[in-house]
Parts: sequence; structure tokens; C-alpha cells
Amino acid sequence: MTEQTTEITAYERSVALVKAELTQYKPKQIDTVLGLLQDGNTVPFIARYRKDQTGSLDEVQIREIEERQRYLENFFRLPEQFRGLENALREKLRQNLTRGKIECSLRIDSKKQAAAELNLNKELANQVIQSLQWIKAQAGEGEINLTDVLRYPGVVEATEQDLDAISQDLLTAFDELLVEFIAMRGREGEKLQAIIQQRLDGITVEAEKVRSQMPVVLQWQRERLLQRFEEAKIQLDPQRVEQEMILLAQRVDVAEELDRLQMHVKETNNILKKGGAVGRKLDFMMQELNRESNTLASKSINAEVTASAVELKVLIEQMREQIQNLE
Repeated sequence: MTEQTTEITAYERSVALVKAELTQYKPKQIDTVLGLLQDGNTVPFIARYRKDQTGSLDEVQIREIEERQRYLENFFRLPEQFRGLENALREKLRQNLTRGKIECSLRIDSKKQAAAELNLNKELANQVIQSLQWIKAQAGEGEINLTDVLRYPGVVEATEQDLDAISQDLLTAFDELLVEFIAMRGREGEKLQAIIQQRLDGITVEAEKVRSQMPVVLQWQRERLLQRFEEAKIQLDPQRVEQEMILLAQRVDVAEELDRLQMHVKETNNILKKGGAVGRKLDFMMQELNRESNTLASKSINAEVTASAVELKVLIEQMREQIQNLE
């Protein structure tokens, strides 16, 4: 009968840490919020329309859960003799990184370890052999197995390793690796910044397309309204027609959404220019951009505006995916 083991994923471990730290929330609330976020729902949407699932958590509380789960996650796999270094290594990561999932593992080269010098306690080995020979003579049967002699405690010992010196070397090597890792992330961040900037420019282009379409949309709506009145043989005075057009224009007006989109694009550009650990701020900006694009999509009434609304959501999602790689 074989023993079955279940490996816990990094995500499951991070969720467990959130539950351990945010004890003011029920575990089910945390699971629900993280599940909804993974499905692509924004914090404002969850707070407004999923109160029955989250237990009426407000936007501040949901954002606290989101930010804690997206904090710095680090996991270590160390040999037993070096487990004592884990706290020191975690602290080094905490001092140098603020966001991301870091997995560190240390493996010992068993071949080199086996090649270490062995010491044979000849005196003890001789005593063990003599004892076995006496037992054999007394029993009148049996054979002496030299492998058993070597396995006897103390007969063969490997040269003791200086674990303190090795531990210090490991800490030094970790510092060097961390510097290299941070430099690599910096280079990667520069490439991602260019990608995000390209998507922001794309959002500006799509927003201008929608803005240029609005006079056409309103004129089309006016003609459509008049045609319906004519088909229904309803005679309306010009003032009533204008009132209807004003109400219709208000329902399809997206000027505020477009203005806010441009504001968010500008703020995102400012965040990118400042540099540093901007991942969380950009996460928030993606939520704001996504909210405006959703509102825009709900008001779209012709193919051109609908196409632009879809393209906006694609651009925002592409940025959001890349931002997960930024600190």
C-alpha cells in the first residue's frame, strides 16, 4: 500500500497566509473575494453587486484582501541542516523586494557529499569483528558480514562539515544572487514599460475614435427617432422632438467616460515615469480603466463604438497581465 501525498500549490499557501493574517474576516469571505478577483471582477464591482456572496464587505475591505494576497510571497525549500537560514533569507527578500512571488530552493550535490573523506575507526572495527567471531563460535553457525561491520555506529564516519562556515557562504551567495535578480527585473521592467506605453497609446487612439463618432451617432439616433414617429403617424412639435433628443443624448453620452479614460491614461503615464515599485498603483489604474471601458461598452449603439469598446478591454487586459510581472 503506497502513501499518497498532496502537494499544496503556491497560490494555496498564499491564501492560507492571507487567512492567517486577516483574522477579522471569515475564511469563506476571503475565498469568495479572491475567487471573484481571479474571475476578472473589479473591486468596485464586487463591493456593489456581490454583497450577498462576500457578506457585505465594502470596497476598502475587499481591497485590503486583494493587496495582502498580492503582497510579496516567498517560499523556501531548504535541506534540513540549513532550515535555520530561512528567516534570515526571508528578511533579505523583504528588505529588497515589495511584490511578487519568489520561490527559492537549495539542493546539495550528493555526489560531492559522498566523495568527502571517510574515517575508519580501526580499533572499534576490530572490536566489532572479535565480538562477532565470539558469537559465531558460541553459536556454531553463521557468517560474518563485513557490510554489517561498516554499518556499526562509529566504525565509519565522514569528515564533519563546518555548517557555520557553509551557512555564511550561502548567505553571501544569496546576497549576490539577489543583486543580480534585482538588476534582471529592472531590465525586464524597462521592456514591459515600453509594452504598457504602447497599449496606453492604443487606448488614446480608440477613445478619440469614439469621440469622433458621437456626432454621427446622435444624428443617426435623431433620424431613427423621426422615422419611428413618422411610421407611427405621430405628429410632434419641434420642441418635443428636441426634448426627446436631449434625453436620448444623455443616455448615450460618453463624454465623461472618455474624459476619465484620458485622465487615467495620463496618471498611468505619470506612474511609469516615476519608476520604482509601481505594481500596486498600476493594478489600481487598470481597475479604473476597466470600469470606464465597461460603462462605455454598455452605452455603445453602433458597430464602430462597439468595436472600440472591445478593443479597449483587450488593451487593458493585456496591460493588466504584464503588470503582474512588475514589482
